[in-house]
Amino acid sequence: MTEPLPPPIAAYAAANARLDAAGMLAPFARDAVVRDDGGTHAGRDAIRAWIEGATITARAVFTPRHWRAEAGRIVVEGLTSGNFPGSPIAFTFRFTLRDDAITALEIA
Repeated sequence: MTEPLPPPIAAYAAANARLDAAGMLAPFARDAVVRDDGGTHAGRDAIRAWIEGATITARAVFTPRHWRAEAGRIVVEGLTSGNFPGSPIAFTFRFTLRDDAITALEIA
């Protein structure tokens, strides 16, 4: 990547690379929502459970390749590799930020 990611997204990605669940949760706002694999996870407790189940258990690490601002969101494309079928898989993460925190994340 040529330009650094916005700070809350960079913090999330760095913590993910370390498989640090608490660090991944830290940049999320209290009322944040994550949509992933057909599920919706609202609030920090639900997001913490999603991080543990979808990321830490599978040792899934997302490596950002490119990012851009689009329609009020930050769109980050990259590969996720880990202990799951089909690894690595290309994903697009769409982040919404407010007051230097992640308020929404959609993964496709």
